[in-house]
Amino acid sequence: MERGVAGKGRHMRAALYRRTGAARDVLSVEDVDIPEPGPGQVRVRIACSGVNPTDWKARSGMTAGEPDGFQIPHHDGTGVIEAVGKGVPDRRPGERVWLYLAAFQNPYGTAAELALVPAERTVPLPGTASDELGASLGVPALTAAHALGGDPAALRGATVLVAGGAGAVGHFAIELAKHAGAQVVTTVSSPEKADLARQAGADLVVNYREAGAIEAVGAFAPRVDRIVERALGATLEMALAVAGPGTVIAVYANEAEDPVIPTRRFMAANAAIHYLLLYGVPEAELAAARRWTSEALEAGSLSSLPVHTFGLDEVAAAQEAVEGGAVGKVVVRPAG
Repeated sequence: MERGVAGKGRHMRAALYRRTGAARDVLSVEDVDIPEPGPGQVRVRIACSGVNPTDWKARSGMTAGEPDGFQIPHHDGTGVIEAVGKGVPDRRPGERVWLYLAAFQNPYGTAAELALVPAERTVPLPGTASDELGASLGVPALTAAHALGGDPAALRGATVLVAGGAGAVGHFAIELAKHAGAQVVTTVSSPEKADLARQAGADLVVNYREAGAIEAVGAFAPRVDRIVERALGATLEMALAVAGPGTVIAVYANEAEDPVIPTRRFMAANAAIHYLLLYGVPEAELAAARRWTSEALEAGSLSSLPVHTFGLDEVAAAQEAVEGGAVGKVVVRPAG
């Protein structure tokens, strides 16, 4: 991975790409000019940068076009606010925060010593929360909260099915639902992932690859109120087996091939499918997801998955680990 040199002035180290492609072909670590916050922006010194599937998909060109000049990747992270632009009354230098969607329509993501972001994409981080946990929130936790309906009060006493309970979204969906007072059944694909789902607090963990999985879920919950789904096509039969009037299936990820939706069966169940992509969630609903996540974090109800740590010079390897399906959370420490 090459090192570049910026022009005159103060510099920071940053991972970036100027074109999309394979990680080792397009990512480099360079010295770039430190950006100054404009109106409504803050500059954050990054302690820990979280890596999500959306990051490598954008870098590869799968879900995004070519960068306009350069792109510093990664949406999520933790750090300390270093500078505040005009018109930001509720953030101050020295405040510890977690970040989300930092690289959305913004070249300064969190894979750098410093990130420049809209102030609303930073959230105060309690002193009891580790850098790794803060960097794990962002896209996964907000997606989970929105998939659960955004309102913890509505989940009290409800039953939730979380597909893929050992993934980042699934992990936080379990913990947020339990924090809200719901009972949770989750599906996994291996004993290792089953242990992670139990640690998150799931009431029942089922290996969906084993015989009798649908029956086991149905025996626990003949009907569920909410399903948090990452691969609708793969677990469609299980979803339909426990769907009934008012059941909402929130789908937050896509598959290689679009599943065929049996419309009549969903009509007969009086169930609904709700698709979501965090980038397009209305601000009021995003704010509700932030509040729920922050409340659960303050209460100590959220935890980190096992962490795999990389240095900034290893950013390509970090993205490759996520692309390869690493179990746990991959983070990059710019200064370490």
